[in-house]
Amino acid sequence: MELLGWIILGLFAGAIARLVMPGRDPGGCVVTILLGIAGALLAGYLGRLLGIYGPGETAGFIAAVLGSVGVLVIYRFFAGRR
Repeated sequence: MELLGWIILGLFAGAIARLVMPGRDPGGCVVTILLGIAGALLAGYLGRLLGIYGPGETAGFIAAVLGSVGVLVIYRFFAGRR
């Protein structure tokens, strides 16, 4: 259930990241939302690694949005090089 919570949080975080970083995305909205899920998972993993979140806690919404924006920046950097 915890992983499902991160995925649902990532859906919303990806949509917010898309609004925060307007512009052309090489993959479109669906890819941006998938990157949001990856960002939320990354934020949760890093939060646990750093000891911010406990075993039963999900990443906070702000951390998920920041993770999504970070993943989106990295994606745009590498996708824009082609």
